[in-house]
Amino acid sequence: MLDALSKLAQHVGISNLAGGGAVIVALIFLTALVFTWRFIPGIRDFAIRVGWADMPNERRLNKVPLPNAGGLAIFAGFVVSVVVAWALRPIVIQDVQIQMLAILLGATILVLTGFIDDQFNLSPLFRLCVQLLCAVLLVVNGLHIDFNAIPFLPNVAEKLNQPLGVAITIIWVVGLTNAMNLLDGVDGVVGGVSFVASTVLLVTAAQFPDRGAAVLLLAGLGGSALGYLRHNYNPSRIIMGDAGSYLFGYTLAAVSMLGTLKFSVGASLFVPLLVMALPILDTTQVVVGRLARGIRNPLGHPDKTHLHHRLLAATGQARRTSLIMWIVALVCGVVGMVVQGVPGSAIVSTVVFIGLCLWFVAYRRVRAHDREAALQVADGEPEGNS
Repeated sequence: MLDALSKLAQHVGISNLAGGGAVIVALIFLTALVFTWRFIPGIRDFAIRVGWADMPNERRLNKVPLPNAGGLAIFAGFVVSVVVAWALRPIVIQDVQIQMLAILLGATILVLTGFIDDQFNLSPLFRLCVQLLCAVLLVVNGLHIDFNAIPFLPNVAEKLNQPLGVAITIIWVVGLTNAMNLLDGVDGVVGGVSFVASTVLLVTAAQFPDRGAAVLLLAGLGGSALGYLRHNYNPSRIIMGDAGSYLFGYTLAAVSMLGTLKFSVGASLFVPLLVMALPILDTTQVVVGRLARGIRNPLGHPDKTHLHHRLLAATGQARRTSLIMWIVALVCGVVGMVVQGVPGSAIVSTVVFIGLCLWFVAYRRVRAHDREAALQVADGEPEGNS
């Protein structure tokens, strides 16, 4: 019976059921989920008291001040889950320990930078310099892309391979960090897309017994994203701000180099590109469009040409817009898993799990909002953005 269960677990991406790895991953995911879910109301109340909020303007969709400290709660849930992960499954390989610490340090720096920017509006040049610093932090600790492993590109001499790989790594990390930030414009989009990407990369990494560090980080990141989404699905009670979007973009970019997809097979490099296709394509079309209009600094001139803005204009509903973006992200993830050769049973299980999780948090948010609206009506108060 145990052998049969072990074989079934291996088919859905759990390499060692008897070793308790699946239980540990589930516990890490739930720790991040529950901590973030429960921590956000408190940090939201504090943010309202001290004025950490985005004010309404012609570009933002909120009609009342909206707390923007959600990124701090996401980061706290992620860090707590990593501590639990380290306690339950210590990483004994020194190089991996150093790389995990480098990821956490870079994420911490970017979360603080993003939060300060949310409150005091740092210059784009300063933010870019910090992002470059955090990308270099990964490189000097051994996390970088092998240029000769990239498909469809010619192999180069070893003396060129490393500098080209370093350059592409920095572009990958900084680009994805900003791509996730630019994608954050409609309630629920970045939280849902980050949850989908984390889960897809987790399942891909779980096919290989030597990718444990990546699995643990992705479990914590996915749980934090889902816990945050419970409060951010339209109508949102809090937003993540730059702190949260930087955390998701940077960590996903870094973890994709931690072992999740570092194989000799060149096609495997398609997986992070396909999983992150939505934010990458959105940023690309926005930057190209702004350059075509003569804007010299395309990242410093916000507008409403993003995919989520176009979808919102077409659908007229933030909920429908976020749902479409989730589906597109999931389709990209499924294509990535197929390219990587993930078993069909694991792909189906992943799609079902993601769908149920997103439905659950969306349902809980809508039900809570309906209860709040009913209480306001009963008390004779005008209905607002609850």
